[in-house]
Amino acid sequence: MAMSRLHERYRSQVLPALKKEFGYTSDMQVPRLRKIVINMGLGEAIENIKVLDAAANELGQITGQKAIVTRARKSISNFKLRKNMPIGVCVTLRRENMYEFLDRMVNIVFPRVRDFRGVSSKSFDGRGNYTLGLQDQLVFPEVDYARVDKVRGMNITVVTTAKTDEEGRALLKHLGMPLRD
Repeated sequence: MAMSRLHERYRSQVLPALKKEFGYTSDMQVPRLRKIVINMGLGEAIENIKVLDAAANELGQITGQKAIVTRARKSISNFKLRKNMPIGVCVTLRRENMYEFLDRMVNIVFPRVRDFRGVSSKSFDGRGNYTLGLQDQLVFPEVDYARVDKVRGMNITVVTTAKTDEEGRALLKHLGMPLRD
């Protein structure tokens, strides 16, 4: 399989730049992407189970991979939620699919977001992983506007091998993520 454009850039430009910036002695010390997890929480699936099918289909179109249904871990009576009820859909991208998705997100999706001024640089978790939320799925060109029944948001988590937020921030910045201060 051919290497994606972003993966090629990581190997040729980002890896040497990060190695020099942080003073690493080995290529294996340099932070890299591990996986990207896209999650859609669907609270309305408690009343209407068909919502899951539509969301799973849209997430499959966006990522090019079949979405899995996530289930409730425990019962919460105030939300009329029982253990093992389906409440969301999730996709985990690895290897070339991950690089392709990140490349599309940075170069195609972010410019389509209205009033976009970059993503917050405060959304790191302390271990170099980054999470962002999108308000609607319509910013992805793969989603057919006419077939969307309801606008749904999603969380996108970029998991890296970085030990600190500083390393993760540098990695994403070199990969083209538009982080604002």
